[in-house]
Amino acid sequence: MRAIRVESTGGPEVMKLTELPTPAPGKGQALVRVEATGVNFIEIYQRTGLYKLPLPFTPGQEGAGVVEAVGEGVTEVRAGERVAWAGVVGSYATHQLIPAARLVPIPRGLDSRSAAAAMLQGMTAHYLVTDTFPLRPGHMCLIHAAAGGVGLLFCQLASRAGAHVIGTAGSSEKVRLAKEAGAQDAIDYRKQDFEAEVKRITAGAGVHVVYDSVGKDTWEKSLRCLRPRGMLVLFGQSSGPVPPFDPQLLASGGSLYFTRPTLGSYVLTRDELLNRAAAVLGAVERGDLKVKIEQVLPLADAAKGHELLASRKTTGKLLLVP
Repeated sequence: MRAIRVESTGGPEVMKLTELPTPAPGKGQALVRVEATGVNFIEIYQRTGLYKLPLPFTPGQEGAGVVEAVGEGVTEVRAGERVAWAGVVGSYATHQLIPAARLVPIPRGLDSRSAAAAMLQGMTAHYLVTDTFPLRPGHMCLIHAAAGGVGLLFCQLASRAGAHVIGTAGSSEKVRLAKEAGAQDAIDYRKQDFEAEVKRITAGAGVHVVYDSVGKDTWEKSLRCLRPRGMLVLFGQSSGPVPPFDPQLLASGGSLYFTRPTLGSYVLTRDELLNRAAAVLGAVERGDLKVKIEQVLPLADAAKGHELLASRKTTGKLLLVP
């Protein structure tokens, strides 16, 4: 097998394509031949050492492929089955050992690339909209990075839930994409002050919830965009981590809520994983949820994928294929 390996943390150049022995699945495991894997910001955090992983490691959090073999006691999947996964490290590779209980079936009418593109970001948008702050008609929400991979899915799900969606994006083209995905209002944060625009759009009331994946550059203004008892959902930190702050800031803002959720906490059981994945992949298969794949790169070009994602110039999803 071939895999991208990180021997030491650092820039994109630390990722090297390496030949490794193809492993055999152990008890409860499946060996999957990877057909496509998604590129996500969490892999940049891990590569740089912001999120610690034991070295060396193979990056990658999600993918889709075909089961080649299963280990002892595996009943969840069988050889030859098309499967997808998220939250299991090691997907920048031609093959991956994965706990069978973490694999989900790909619907018959869905291709592997679309499945890989939808898993982590699709389930993230799904749990945030349905569980972390369940959106309903009458809610107003602010979604940062609304034209990114998560953002475009987010806008679709939030608008379908009946919420009034305000998105932020970094160019006129990204503003257009956010609106096409369901944002009623979209703010070009490079030209406009998003806090002032949110206050204008909401007639000074503020939004019920801000979904913030940017972090350091946006969190203070995000808090000020909330109405009393509103919630700031920080689910990423593409600009850097939020610094420590005095909780009194939440009180003075109007008894605000602040939460830092992760997908793993919303797929704790296999039933929860299967149900959430089926909701997302089923919607993609039916065409109810549109996945935008921006670029497909060879596995050997993983460094280029990280550079593109970090540039904030991408819209939609980046994929690697062996």
